[in-house]
Amino acid sequence: MIKHLIVLQWKSFFGSASFSSNIAIKIIMGFFALYLMLTFGFMGVGTYYFLEKEMELNAFEMVNKLLVYYWAFDLIFRYLLQKMPIVHIKPLLFLPIKKPIIVQYSIWKTILSFFNIIHAFFFIPFSVVLVSNGYDSVPVALWLLGFYALLMSNNFINIFLNRVDSVLFGVAGLIGALGLMQYYGVFDVSVITGPIFQSFYNTPFVVLIPVSFMVAMYWAAYRYFKRRLYLDDGLAVRVQEAQSEDLGWLDRFGSVAVFLKNDIKLIKRNKRSKTTVMMSIMFVFYGLLFFTNSIEAYEGPGWRIFAGLFVTGGFLFSFGQYVPSWDSSYYPLMMSQNIRYRDYLNAKWWLMVMATVVSTILASFYAYFGWEVYLAILVAGFYNVGVNSYMVLWGGAYVKTPIDLTSNKGAFGSSQAFNAKTLLLTIPKMLVPMVLYVIGHVVKGPYLGYLLVAIAAVLGFAFKEKVFNLIEKNYKTEKYKTLAAYKQKN
Repeated sequence: MIKHLIVLQWKSFFGSASFSSNIAIKIIMGFFALYLMLTFGFMGVGTYYFLEKEMELNAFEMVNKLLVYYWAFDLIFRYLLQKMPIVHIKPLLFLPIKKPIIVQYSIWKTILSFFNIIHAFFFIPFSVVLVSNGYDSVPVALWLLGFYALLMSNNFINIFLNRVDSVLFGVAGLIGALGLMQYYGVFDVSVITGPIFQSFYNTPFVVLIPVSFMVAMYWAAYRYFKRRLYLDDGLAVRVQEAQSEDLGWLDRFGSVAVFLKNDIKLIKRNKRSKTTVMMSIMFVFYGLLFFTNSIEAYEGPGWRIFAGLFVTGGFLFSFGQYVPSWDSSYYPLMMSQNIRYRDYLNAKWWLMVMATVVSTILASFYAYFGWEVYLAILVAGFYNVGVNSYMVLWGGAYVKTPIDLTSNKGAFGSSQAFNAKTLLLTIPKMLVPMVLYVIGHVVKGPYLGYLLVAIAAVLGFAFKEKVFNLIEKNYKTEKYKTLAAYKQKN
């Protein structure tokens, strides 16, 4: 029976509407996965020699001290990015298939996830290097088994945390606090956890503890999944009572106000949209990598504008690229109503403009690094409003990925959000302002570069209506393809 389920999944993969249209992107993602595997492999080999030769440290002991952070970050990234197979098993409940088989198939499918495989490309080469440098092979293998069992436990724990944000924030906050305390010398948690991981090598039978923990998590995940394998219980969409809000201050926007109110309520009430807002706030601090001169590669003139675009446009990029996917659950109903597409698109535009202005104000602390740095952020924010706000709306017409507002899975992006047309639109979004600034910087100085970028933004404002006509035309052209794509839930 499991063989038949695998065959059905294989046919579903090749028969999906997005397969033929995004096959080039899937190939690119495959090469990217291969690149990550090779990178992890080189890191696994290089870590030992870097710590031993360059840092003059005991590589094995240092890695054991850092494993607690590795394990915690793996759990956090799984929660944010790893998808649970719940939506794919609903059709199976109508067939004469025993529930234990469905549960085992679903859980074992997560075991074969890329999130579980990628770790092997670091730890196996690292273990081989340990053995080649005098460490006993059997204890090293048991050490590898012990820690990998903890990583696999994260896979099963993620099933429990699928809808528990408080646990995620608690773990992230705890790890962040421990990391800061260790950095400032207040408390070093690795002094406690390092010997624990070291004991997997020194005392082989201790490995039974993480292996037993993994088995217990698998059994708990199995029981948890099986108890909720009902359409009217665990797989049902959770409906919560919502409070009515007036938001009368938006009425000044006229016919656009209805859509603006709907979008603000959507953001405040749904898990996925709240995650997007949190991500946009995190992007405000992205410029610290560039303006503190902590990374030598980012000291080139064009990187200032690049950083400014992301500092002020976190919400614009993360929200705008999924218009109209945010409304995918009721998009067919909305398209059957007598509404103006221009009002719908204008509402999204105004929402992104307001968020960009707020981000630019929040980023005012960058003036600490000099007024020229904050000027770069102001100019980049101006360009985001004058040009990039149109570009992300334009690209959204070609993104046909339905969004589950009750889940934050895929909040950091989806391969279906990238195709030949959206990639082409990244040229005016990212490359053009960087090139304009570099030209001005080389010819006269940084202020000419800022002026050229600002002029491009002003031209964007001047041609707003013509650009919106093109955007509206593209949305109407792609309308029925989008409606067909939203009907597919896999």
